[in-house]
Amino acid sequence: MKCRILAFLLFLSAASFALERQTNADYRARRERLAKEMKGGVLVLFAPTEPSAGNAVNGFRQEDNFYYLTGWSEPGAAVMIAAAADATPDHPARPYAEVLYLPAHNLSQEKWTGPKLGPENPQAREITGFDRVEVLDKMRDNLADLLQHGPTTIYSDIPTGDEISASSDGLAWLKRANAFPVPRFSDVKPMLGDLRRIKDAGELTLIRRASDASIAGQAAALKAIKPGMTEREISALQQYEFGKRGCERPAYAPIVGSGYNSTVLHYSEDSGTLKDGDVVVMDVAGEYSMYASDITRTAPVNGHFTARQREIYDIVYGAQQAAMKAFVSGKSLLTGKTDDSLYKVALDYMNTHGKDLHGQPLGKYFIHGLGHYVGLNVHDAGSYTTPLQPGMVFTIEPGIYIPEEKIGVRIEDDFYVDASGKLIDLTAALPHTADEVEQAMKK
Repeated sequence: MKCRILAFLLFLSAASFALERQTNADYRARRERLAKEMKGGVLVLFAPTEPSAGNAVNGFRQEDNFYYLTGWSEPGAAVMIAAAADATPDHPARPYAEVLYLPAHNLSQEKWTGPKLGPENPQAREITGFDRVEVLDKMRDNLADLLQHGPTTIYSDIPTGDEISASSDGLAWLKRANAFPVPRFSDVKPMLGDLRRIKDAGELTLIRRASDASIAGQAAALKAIKPGMTEREISALQQYEFGKRGCERPAYAPIVGSGYNSTVLHYSEDSGTLKDGDVVVMDVAGEYSMYASDITRTAPVNGHFTARQREIYDIVYGAQQAAMKAFVSGKSLLTGKTDDSLYKVALDYMNTHGKDLHGQPLGKYFIHGLGHYVGLNVHDAGSYTTPLQPGMVFTIEPGIYIPEEKIGVRIEDDFYVDASGKLIDLTAALPHTADEVEQAMKK
């Protein structure tokens, strides 16, 4: 019997962390950093629940902020972090405290979804890295006890606009509570965004693995492209290549557009046929252990750029290189119109190199930003008003899209800033220049 119990516990441990997971100490350090920012407040965060069978096409994926703080990938959990609070005339000092709440076992559901780790498991603290692991039903009483010691601020992921938060329903009772003063509520997302902008070594490893797997997909596509193929074939090939290298899903809806479709930024049908003489834009990358990559390459369908296609491609490549050369750690901004903005550098390059068919500068065909942060989300959290610093990971992705000529070109690579302030291209293994693209397409 003891052997059977041990085997079951080991199975639960393995099942809980099917992803490549960072150490418990990494997640603990994040919780403690956040607690220092909360100035005596209390964080309450709920994970989403498992989708019903009819809505589970893509399976369950943990919410980014919840995973960032806990490393916990199962549905239906919650976390409470109480920041240390100084003593007041009315209340004693409160030490830092953290609790992971896990839902009680639903044996009927687990027949369909597999066994889950429960709070009664004697290894739960060791597996999760939390000081305390309790059943979810205890959260309300635990939180009420905390609030009896005086008013405090409850931090949570308060939704704005069209956002949806799993915490909204879980915290609704607090707004109706009358046993203690109703707490103040504050959105924790800005705080977490600031923390998430700087990646630790473990995060960089996972992002690099996502990039390496996605590079393999892009390289396979360049080899396979030929007239008569469909855009969906190219997308499927890339997903197969990064999937077999460990990516659990695409990091975003793949975009493969050829001809006129290459000029449509978020073209999503992927249903066109590649035609001789057109270019194809491939914005496709995978997610590895919750961390995203984001890569775009543009290629001539027949393996050779026309003179005009090459001209536009060279200008986009030149704009990317200009932005890279202008980068200064701690000074450069990714977006904006100031002289320190890499976006302005790229835009100025386009406006001073080449013209459209009407003799006008090409800058007006650069219709999106130069880049964005990458991490747990492909458009990761964080303010863009802060200069780029060591530990930040972001894209540099200039593009020119001219519908009149059916030419769209985007070159997108993932970069991070190392400890010395140097800009590192995570996707350097892929072809960048027009010559390199054509060479990579040779069968």
